[in-house]
Amino acid sequence: MRRLFGVLLAGAILTLPAFSQSASAQQAAAPQKPPPFTIDGEAALLIVSVKADKTADYEQVLTKLKDALSKSEAPDAKKQAAGWKVIKTAKPQADGTIFYLHFITPVPGADYSVLQSIYAVVKDPMEQRSLYDLYVGTGAKNVSLLNGTVAIDLGK
Repeated sequence: MRRLFGVLLAGAILTLPAFSQSASAQQAAAPQKPPPFTIDGEAALLIVSVKADKTADYEQVLTKLKDALSKSEAPDAKKQAAGWKVIKTAKPQADGTIFYLHFITPVPGADYSVLQSIYAVVKDPMEQRSLYDLYVGTGAKNVSLLNGTVAIDLGK
């Protein structure tokens, strides 16, 4: 009886790693949704650097974002759009890139990921891939995120 138990225990010890590797391989293969890009505070300034020759492409993606937020069924999407303005700098930076300044009145808990916000409305995988390629091709990089509370409102 002890011998049978020993054989069964040894077999279980040898096969368990195979099952756990299989499960972890399946988890790794499944696409992971990135964590949401949320912004805290009452006001925020997001600075994004874009290749100078790709500004039209970046603006095309932002236009798609605006359209997606207006059509979204997410409860706060329209509030996000209303509190999000983008300014393009007039002159290139020293490295030749153009800065886009995103002035945002954050909606608590809302996802400000450009592509994820678009994908919430655009469901066609081919269109998603096309927008992804367009966005990545702009070289868009978040340079800085400044957020906080309004210290003084000169308009009030």
